[in-house]
Amino acid sequence: MAERVGRDGFDCAPLRAALAPLGVLVGARRIRPGDEAAFADPDLGRPANLARRRASGAARIVARDHLGELGADAAAPLPRSPSGAPAWPAGIIGSLAHDDVFAVAAVARRGLLAGIGVDVEPAEPLPADLVDLVLNAAERRATMGDEVKQRLVFVAKEAVYKAIHPLDGTPLEYADIEIGLGEGRAKLCDGRCLQLVTLAGERLVAVALVWEGA
Repeated sequence: MAERVGRDGFDCAPLRAALAPLGVLVGARRIRPGDEAAFADPDLGRPANLARRRASGAARIVARDHLGELGADAAAPLPRSPSGAPAWPAGIIGSLAHDDVFAVAAVARRGLLAGIGVDVEPAEPLPADLVDLVLNAAERRATMGDEVKQRLVFVAKEAVYKAIHPLDGTPLEYADIEIGLGEGRAKLCDGRCLQLVTLAGERLVAVALVWEGA
């Protein structure tokens, strides 16, 4: 399985358990030499972009495992769409992400869910110069100076952007998104709300869900 702990991945079983009742599959994989073969994109073919292509390939390996579980094409190419997000098979929604070490993917069948965004970061403090840029006053109060939790807010906002932008091209800034980690929700400046499911362990992971009609 793509989410095996240790050599191949980190433990995202709690995240999988929380998302499974919602019809969402999520997994992780350590990025390894050779993973670049899973992502053929002429725009990323230059040697200088090998690391980026390798990470993108690793995320697609995870995604294809889950496509098979959903009964979709497990060999789908998942090319980049004009927005930069992956182009998913008909009837499927999903999102990919990676940091320098791990890649993650979240996928589901389109239905009540209209969009998914996922992001991952190391469980390390958010750099001080980003705190005021990313967090509003309410979020700073809620995180109470916990620098790792502040980074989780950053991860959540990135996941929200990745859930919303492919749907309608909304050019969200950090200030346009308010995160409630305790409530498991995100609210946009236009009033729309998303559900959040997060993991704080070896890695920080956030999955943002857009429900139809929300």
